[in-house]
This record gives sequence, structure tokens and C-alpha cells, in this order.
Amino acid sequence: MKIVGISCSPREESTTTLALQAALAAAKRREPDTDTQLIELAGLDVGGCTGCGRCTRGLECSRDDDFTRSVVPALVTPDLAGVIVGSPVYLGSMVSQCKAFLDRTVMLRRNGFLLRNRVGAALAVGGVRSGGQELTLQAIHAAMLCHDMVVVSDGEPTAHFGGSLWSGCAGGIAGDEIGLETARNLGGRVAQVAACLSEAARG
Repeated sequence: MKIVGISCSPREESTTTLALQAALAAAKRREPDTDTQLIELAGLDVGGCTGCGRCTRGLECSRDDDFTRSVVPALVTPDLAGVIVGSPVYLGSMVSQCKAFLDRTVMLRRNGFLLRNRVGAALAVGGVRSGGQELTLQAIHAAMLCHDMVVVSDGEPTAHFGGSLWSGCAGGIAGDEIGLETARNLGGRVAQVAACLSEAARG
């Protein structure tokens, strides 16, 4: 099975990417046979949805950009089991790159709910401890629920909305052990639930 992490930060090798790397590493520790892939939207050309409706006629879009060329292939692979979306928090909510990505995934819904029953999870990185991480996580969850995904929390022992990290402490997120633990717990939980669903599907 495969778990894909989407870093929606506008900056390459950002704290959001580092948090996703921690989550994906934890997923692989939990289920060693898991393949992981990290996609950074930074540096990619991913525009917002224009509502043109072209994707109602198939997996195609009027915007010929990196979303259709690079991101979609990773999300329609048959062995996809889970998706973890990470976003920085700007002005209390997700960044525009994250919203553009989520809006563009409508083509997967319109072509047979291709993300249905895949495990969905989110993490958010804010410059302050309580700067909008929960709102960002819930907004990402809302999009995942529209895809009929199986949305999970970061699991025990906290089992809240997902990975919630603080980059404003000394050393950045490397100094936020509590936040990093939620990211690691999130990755492990995604792998755990994905493995359970895969086993159930095999009967």
C-alpha cells in the first residue's frame, strides 16, 4: 500500500515538509511494507479551480499544469491507501496553495470518487502555538469528507484533529517535541487504519 504526503507550503523544504517527513517515517515504522511519497507544491505550478466543468467529462482539466501532470498520477494509483495533507497556517487558516490543491481534486470526485475509502489526515504548522491550526485541520478534513475518505485523528494518546505544530519556538519545529509527536502519531494512525481497511477488503 502507498501513503502520499502533500506539502502545501509555498516554500521548499519548509517546516511543513519536515513535519510530513516525520509523519511518513512513522507510517513506515508502523507498517514496514508501506511505500511513501512526498510531494511539495512549492515550485510546482498548481493553479486554482476555474469551475469550467471540463473534468465532468473525464480525468482532464482546462489548466494544463503540474497538478494534472505530477499530482494527479500519485493520487489515482491503485495502491493508494492514504493521503496526509500538510499546510502552514497563514492568517488563521490554510494557505492559498492548499486551497487550490483541494479545489482541484474535485476531478477525482467527479470521476468515480477515486479517493473514496482512502485514509485522509491533516497536519498544520503555525508560527504561534494556537494560531489557527485546528481551523486549518478541520477545513482540510471537510474537503476529505467531500471525497468520502476515511478521516482519522492523530490517534492515541491525544486523538485530536491531527498533527498540530508550532514553528515559532526555539529551533523551529525541531524544538516542538509535543507537536512532532502529534505528527508521528498521525502517520502511524494513517498506516494502521489503512492496513486494517486493506485487510478487510481482501476478506
